[in-house]
Amino acid sequence: MAVTLEQTIDKRQHNWFSSLLTSQTFWVFVAIIVACVFLAIRQPVFLGQQNLYNITRNFTFTAIIALGMTFVIITGGIDLSVGSVLCLCSMVIAVTMHAGFSIEIGILAALGTGLLVGAFNGVLIAYLGFPPFVVTLGMLSIARSLAMIASNNQTVFQFGPDHDKLLSLGGGAWVLGISNPVIYTVILAVITGFVLRWTRFGRHVFAIGGNEHAATLAGIPVRRIKLAVYMISSLSAAIVGIIYTGWLGAVTTNLGAGMELQVIAAAVIGGASLVGGAGTAIGALVGAALIEVIRNSLGLLGINAFWQGCVIGAAIIIAVAFERVQQLSTKE
Repeated sequence: MAVTLEQTIDKRQHNWFSSLLTSQTFWVFVAIIVACVFLAIRQPVFLGQQNLYNITRNFTFTAIIALGMTFVIITGGIDLSVGSVLCLCSMVIAVTMHAGFSIEIGILAALGTGLLVGAFNGVLIAYLGFPPFVVTLGMLSIARSLAMIASNNQTVFQFGPDHDKLLSLGGGAWVLGISNPVIYTVILAVITGFVLRWTRFGRHVFAIGGNEHAATLAGIPVRRIKLAVYMISSLSAAIVGIIYTGWLGAVTTNLGAGMELQVIAAAVIGGASLVGGAGTAIGALVGAALIEVIRNSLGLLGINAFWQGCVIGAAIIIAVAFERVQQLSTKE
């Protein structure tokens, strides 16, 4: 029996709608909309220009690292070192510029540091077979210790001749009054989405997360890909370290403490699977946005900020439960 064009279109629309309704990212986005509507009604200041500016700027720091973390999680790995790497790279650019070097040299030094740390993690994990949890947990301590050594555990707030350039880079709004970190996030999200969806590298990342043994048999360079994703993760932390330094105007050795938990939470809440094989750029952004809306809403509603961890933890459990229900439904 021939299938008509109308039936084909109806089938595609039905499949698209079904996929949307079963998408964790979609329901997290719905939760954000509901929360925003509720807050707008309860606290009209939520929609104030300054508050929206703060929300969109603040969520970017988690979102950018979550984009890099998504690569790692898709392969079935984890990177617990990103908060400390952020601190180390932030301290590197601060100390370098404080010594009188230009902002370009400082940025290159920070990015190079991030790539070096990621390469170190990747070699131990991909080539020597060390567990990602153990390696990155160790690097969490090492990177922060190196930041303390680099600064003699002192706060750095003078960035040499290009001091104002760095502040403008992280705290400015060069295009239509939009915070610079937001622009950086959009650009990086587009790049991440393109790489994951349309490139051979992206397909290999998903293949490794789906079945690493099968990927190896298929001729995929598993070790090189895993090395690359840990370098991408650390590079994303380095980028945020640079932006963070410009926004805060000072660097302390406790910068980024606990950041790794927020980043992992953002990726998981947005649909990345901790067992590997699933994750998207838009999911990382949506997850980071939900975390920031939660943080902002607690303050506006006068709720003790200590509840933030409980709410985010509950969101992670719900996200994992959602994924589990989907897996059971697929088996049935």
